[in-house]
Amino acid sequence: MTAAGHKPVAARALNPGDHLYLIDGSGFIFRAYHALPPLTRKSDGLPTGAVSGFCNMLWKLLEDTKAGDKPSHLAVIFDAGRMSFRNDMYAEYKANRSEPPDDLIPQFPLTRDAVRAFGVPCVEKAGYEADDLIATYARAARDAGAKVTIVSSDKDLMQLVDDGKIEMLDTVKNRRIGPNEVIEKFGVPPEKVVEVQALIGDSIDNVPGVPGIGVKTAAELIGLYGDLENLLAHAAEIKQPKRREALIANAELARLSKRLVILDDNVPLDEGLDQFGVTDPDPAKLLPFLKGMEFTTLLRRAAAKLGVEDADGFTAEMPAPGAANAPTAAAPLAPASAPEPAGCPGAVMDRGLLLKPIDYGCYETISDIATLDRWVASIYEAGLVSLSVEASSADPMQATLCGIALSVVPGSACYIPLGHRAADGLELSGSREDQLSEKDALKRLKPVLEGESILKLGHNLKFATIAFAQRGIRVVALDDAMLMSYALDLGLSGHGFDELSQIHLNHTPVALVDIAGKGRDRIGFEQVSTSAATRYAAERADIALRLATLLKPRLVAERRMTVYETLERPLILVLAEMERTGIAIAPDFLKKLSNDFAKEMARLEETLHRLAGEAFNLGSPKQLGDILFGKFSLPGGRRTKTGAWSTDADILEELAAQGHEIPSRILEWRQLSKLKSTYTDALPVFLNPKTARVHTSYALASTTTGRLSSNEPNLQNIPIRTEEGRRIRKAFIAPEGRCLVSADYSQIELRLLAHIADVPALRQAFADGLDIHAMTASEMFGVKVEGMPPEIRRRAKAINFGIIYGISAFGLANQLSIPRGEADAYIKKYFERFPGIRAYMDETKDFVREHGYVETIFGRRIHIRDVKATNAAQRAFGERQAINAPIQGSAADVIRRAMVRLPPALAENDLDAQLLLQVHDELVIECAQSQARQVCDVARAVMEKASLPALQLRVPLVVDARSGKNWDEAH
Repeated sequence: MTAAGHKPVAARALNPGDHLYLIDGSGFIFRAYHALPPLTRKSDGLPTGAVSGFCNMLWKLLEDTKAGDKPSHLAVIFDAGRMSFRNDMYAEYKANRSEPPDDLIPQFPLTRDAVRAFGVPCVEKAGYEADDLIATYARAARDAGAKVTIVSSDKDLMQLVDDGKIEMLDTVKNRRIGPNEVIEKFGVPPEKVVEVQALIGDSIDNVPGVPGIGVKTAAELIGLYGDLENLLAHAAEIKQPKRREALIANAELARLSKRLVILDDNVPLDEGLDQFGVTDPDPAKLLPFLKGMEFTTLLRRAAAKLGVEDADGFTAEMPAPGAANAPTAAAPLAPASAPEPAGCPGAVMDRGLLLKPIDYGCYETISDIATLDRWVASIYEAGLVSLSVEASSADPMQATLCGIALSVVPGSACYIPLGHRAADGLELSGSREDQLSEKDALKRLKPVLEGESILKLGHNLKFATIAFAQRGIRVVALDDAMLMSYALDLGLSGHGFDELSQIHLNHTPVALVDIAGKGRDRIGFEQVSTSAATRYAAERADIALRLATLLKPRLVAERRMTVYETLERPLILVLAEMERTGIAIAPDFLKKLSNDFAKEMARLEETLHRLAGEAFNLGSPKQLGDILFGKFSLPGGRRTKTGAWSTDADILEELAAQGHEIPSRILEWRQLSKLKSTYTDALPVFLNPKTARVHTSYALASTTTGRLSSNEPNLQNIPIRTEEGRRIRKAFIAPEGRCLVSADYSQIELRLLAHIADVPALRQAFADGLDIHAMTASEMFGVKVEGMPPEIRRRAKAINFGIIYGISAFGLANQLSIPRGEADAYIKKYFERFPGIRAYMDETKDFVREHGYVETIFGRRIHIRDVKATNAAQRAFGERQAINAPIQGSAADVIRRAMVRLPPALAENDLDAQLLLQVHDELVIECAQSQARQVCDVARAVMEKASLPALQLRVPLVVDARSGKNWDEAH
């Protein structure tokens, strides 16, 4: 394979006679998106229509431009985010803009990857719009004597057109835009465009303008008076009453509008024009990208143009984290120029380096701004940075920032100490002067962290995201190695940092206990020496980069990219915001509840002592076992490995079902004890002193089905079927003037079972809105729905939900307090009535035995290791797990999709509402009390359509949404 077409051109200054092309990247994306069918996707389901159109438009521009107009310099300019300095002028600026379509969102970072794959500079700057950067570069190029072509049709850029020096190019219409075309559009020459725009405003960008004045009138007025200020000075002289009154009444709005529409052509630039010299694309970067994106036609054209005889010789890859700097088996990439301590090898991002042993000598401690600036420059050059944030505690809401580690290429990393201090009686290794101030360091890093064009890599980036958000920095463009692993290997292994390092790099990282000690000798990270902290933290940034670079291509090859892009990565920012918001509680109510529980426990203790005929410690399993199986010789006793009687809950429940009072009362006492210790006593301890709210933490990759888990405190296991559990929910409250909204999926797992197993009777019942448990009871027991005894419906409900979890006859018998033979008959009859469920179970068992995994309806793959176990009980457990996983996993995926969509939907409807909690199938939202009904409607609409457009379910999803002053009242 040859690459004769690749002729790199060194960066060079822009000289008189050169031709600079500035491509409006955001405009390109949207025009590309709307030019192709909206459901254009890769084989793994990832939407790619906009990326495909973008690449073809860029290729056409580079190839079809006439010889005399070919660019000598070229760059694609993007918006760094929705906020800019104009929002400081006018908070409502662009407030009317709706969120991008769901299938476009994952394509934004891919278009930036495409630009880099083509070897074209990709530029953006936080706080400024792409138009401001274009204006600045265009002015600088014009002043240098070069010609400028702005590739865009955006009317806001028409103010830059300058006869013979700056033009615009609409590539879709193949139309050049000069002064005459601007006059045709606005009725005035380019230099007067902002005067007209100040009057007409812009509904899309929410620029107010002067009500009632359109383009024709504005052009006429500016033609008469020359500019806005002169017009306003003579507004009282205007004869037409409506115009006169509108101009006088809205003079300040017009002035504000002009400030909003005029482009800033003096933006401080990070990349100079000399870095925009045109180069031919590097085949080792472009062809793997095109192949990985499955752009077959463009791949062939590009290979032919670049002189590559066998495009298939390149490994198909998505860009590695951070864009076109991706490793390919066929062609390792050139090194990035990251700063390296003396003696470190050149960092080439190929698989060999990714697996190369860690060299701690290649990690650097940054103690001055100049060194940090060199690292920041290398980040911009690479288009990526791997992060590890070290803090004084595991709570990012309250922790002190000890330091930040950065890595740009494998094998090289740095650590920026910010908050280390000496332990009592000890000397800190390195003086306070050797550390940077947090303010100075974050000032340098903020544009990097907030920039859309810089990919931020790491492991469990939610922590870093919250820590930075607490300091006013909104981190975007994230790629998380933990979540890549979760999307790829769910059920095969854990996804913790150390475990992934062992599995994929065969390396055991430095453990925290190695540098901070353990037990009584443990010190806080802020007391760890800067040298030890560098060794620990820099290694974590380095390893996270290596892991992400290894795992990202697998997402494509194993068709898990859509799972990662739609179910995993977007949730980082959603959960970070939920955790930061927290939820209010009522400490006084909890204190009273704790006292009530204590009194009830004391009453139960007295009753149990009387029933036992002696006093004993209710919390002692040994003493309880001796009472039950020694003193009273109750049946079913079994001993543990230590020889003591087992008093597990299942044994006590079985004894209670047989009518024995002591086990029944003990279960009541244990329930109250758990509620008291876990919630009523503990919740006030979790109150954040600054926010006066509780901030739970959600784990994204800790369950085997895709469900989230909550901890510190765990808010997902509060029992809701008991009066005591519901009383605890009353303690979660809304502040004055606000309320809580609970939006809960109704029987979502049964609905998904009806869809997945394709059970006609269940599907029809859900379609008709029937009481599914009553319908099941009627089908099974031949009882009419009208006037059905509650006990019959309860049995059907237990069977309905039990089937999902592979309940046995023994388990159902215990649950319903019936003989095992009767329970077995119920289950057999159930399968006779609904044969599709048995067929689904059998097919699932066959599939998982052959493949070792099952999948949710959205393609999440869940590996089930126990199905191949030699132990029969283990295999049976694995089979039950395989039957349940697609159902529970699909329900988890549905609610993840809803969580990603709900915050922007609330904002789009201008609702003062925040998502607070996710508890299994329920979302809890806090909102203004006056907007409760609207919030319920929006939540219901978003959640019920969460499967779309990816999948049309055979049964409707139904959401119950209610509001109240506390959680229980809303539920």
